[in-house]
Amino acid sequence: MKRFGSIIEVRKEKIPEYKKLHAAVWPDVLKMIKRCHLRNYSIYLRKVAGKHYLFSYFEYTGKDFAGDMAKMAADSTTQKWWSVCIPCQKPLRDRKKGEWWADMEEVFHCD
Repeated sequence: MKRFGSIIEVRKEKIPEYKKLHAAVWPDVLKMIKRCHLRNYSIYLRKVAGKHYLFSYFEYTGKDFAGDMAKMAADSTTQKWWSVCIPCQKPLRDRKKGEWWADMEEVFHCD
């Protein structure tokens, strides 16, 4: 199992919409998340220095992360879900090439 954390800015005016979407995530999106071996998936919201950020955490239990993420990205329902979520988000300027949500480094963990 590998843990992942990531961050993205959320547009202030879109926060209510983003919360509403995630209060009732589409069932097929949730099924795809599980099919792609993501577990214990959480998203947190926090205002920092006048900007609002989303922090995500999940655990990956599969054997082919790139393959599972490609499978998720190819799913038509997931693509539709992303099309309503992406306008709420604002990627960090210093993210790595190819990232939407910027990866975070794990510096501590305690079970």
